[in-house]
Amino acid sequence: MSITVSVVGTIGTIPRLTRTTGQVSICTFRLAQTARRFDRERGQWVDGETSWYTVNSFRGLADHASLSLARGDRVVVSGKLRVRAWQREDRSGTTAEIEADGLGHDLRWGTTRFIPDPVAQEAGPDADAESGPAASADERAPEPSASAGVPESTAVPAAEAGHAAQFVPGDTAAGQRTEPAIAGTA
Repeated sequence: MSITVSVVGTIGTIPRLTRTTGQVSICTFRLAQTARRFDRERGQWVDGETSWYTVNSFRGLADHASLSLARGDRVVVSGKLRVRAWQREDRSGTTAEIEADGLGHDLRWGTTRFIPDPVAQEAGPDADAESGPAASADERAPEPSASAGVPESTAVPAAEAGHAAQFVPGDTAAGQRTEPAIAGTA
């Protein structure tokens, strides 16, 4: 059974771009979603519990996500939810994963500029959907972290993955994001 969800949250790790042996792009990051409520007695907003999700995107969406997103960005993720139990040596846990069908910045907190990908435009809106998710075992997303509830570490820095943070602020010629999400990350 497949459950489609939309989650609004904050990227908690540097998005990591990897490629399978078949050259299928996979972008993975951890997403934190904290419920907030207004406490009338104190007259202020208070944070509730934080839920962590592992977000996986594939193919063109993965390539675009790695170039557009950074740790600390507020985003909206839509996709298929899968809850997976894991066990390693003396530890076990549960990981909530979202196979993203769509990703984007949460415009409630800032602005962004969309740069269409001419190759994706030619392929049509359902090019990634037609081929479906990665099918073989070596084309699956990485296994969940052994420490559920804690962001996974990322092996590929954003600059190596082609993240836009490597571009000079104001440089729109590159067709990428023009400023880092967090001061000091460029």
